[in-house]
Amino acid sequence: MAQKGDLMTVRSDIKVLDATIRDGGLVNNFMFSDEFINALYRANVKAGVDYMEFGYKASKELFDVTKFGKWKFCTEEDLRAIVGDNNSDMKIAVMADVGRCDFKNDIIDKIDSVIDMVRVATYVHQMPAAIEIIEDAKAKGYEVTCNIMAISNAKEADIDQALEMVGNSSVDGIYLVDSYGSLYPEQIRSIADKYMEAAEKYGKYIGMHAHNNQQLAFANTIEAAARGVSLLDATMMSMGRGAGNCAMELLLSFLKNPKYNIFPVLKFLEEYMLPLKESGAVWGYDIPYLLTGRLNLHPSSAIDFTKDERNDYSEFYTDLLDK
Repeated sequence: MAQKGDLMTVRSDIKVLDATIRDGGLVNNFMFSDEFINALYRANVKAGVDYMEFGYKASKELFDVTKFGKWKFCTEEDLRAIVGDNNSDMKIAVMADVGRCDFKNDIIDKIDSVIDMVRVATYVHQMPAAIEIIEDAKAKGYEVTCNIMAISNAKEADIDQALEMVGNSSVDGIYLVDSYGSLYPEQIRSIADKYMEAAEKYGKYIGMHAHNNQQLAFANTIEAAARGVSLLDATMMSMGRGAGNCAMELLLSFLKNPKYNIFPVLKFLEEYMLPLKESGAVWGYDIPYLLTGRLNLHPSSAIDFTKDERNDYSEFYTDLLDK
C-alpha cells in the first residue's frame, strides 16, 4: 500500500486518543486524585485531543472495589462529576475487557450516558465473546472499536480470521495492539497494511496502540499512521503498564495539524506527571522491559522484577530464555 501523507502533510483523518488514565491506571491501581483527573481532562480539551479514555468498565463482582480507584469501573456518576455533560469537542471513551466486564448491566444506553466510545479489548481466541459486546454496545448507540491485543503472539491465520470476524460485525474501528512492545517498524508496516486492507474491505477505520519496551512506541505509531492508520493512542509522559506507551508530547509534536496544541500538555506534565513520578509511581523504558519485548513475552515478569528492585539483568534474561 502507498504511504499516506508525509512529514509536512496535515492528515484530517487522524485522531488522537489519550489513554493515560486507563493504561496508566495499571501502574497505580487507578488511584488518581480527582484533581489529577480534572486537570488531565482540561489539558486534553485545550490540547485538541480527540478522545479521552477514562478507564475500564470492569465488573464489581469480579474485582474488589476497595483495591482499585474509581476509574477501574467508570460509573456514570463518577464520569459526570468530572466532565458534566462534556460540553467540548472531545469524546469520552471507556474500555470493556472481554471476560472482565458485565457489559449488559454496566454499559447503559448511550442516550443516558456521557460516554461516546466503547473500546472492546480482546485476544484473538476470544473473538466470539468480543463480538457479543461489540453488537451490544452498537445497539445501545456507541461508537465501538475492537482492540485485538498481543498480535505479536498470535498466528497469522488466526489474525486473518479475527479480522474477518470483526470486519463482518458492526464495529466502527479495529485496533492494532502491540501489547508486548516486541514489534519493529518494518513489522508494523506490513501488519498495518493487512489491517488497512481489511478496513477498506469492510468500511472500518484502524487504530494503533503501542508499548515502549524497545523504545519504539512512538516510531511504531507514526509508522502505522504512514500506512493509513488513523486513530492513534498516546499517554502523558508515556505513562502505561510496564514500559508505557507512545508519549502524547511526542505525538502532538509530530502531527502537523494546527488543531493540536502542545502547551497545555507541557503544563500538565510539569504540574501533575512529575509529582506523580516523585510520589513513587513507576513506569517507562527499562532493561527488564527490553528483555521481555525482545523475547515477545508478556511484561508481567519484568514488572515483578522492577517492583523487587532487582538489577541482576543477566540472570533475569537467562530465566526468560527458559519460558
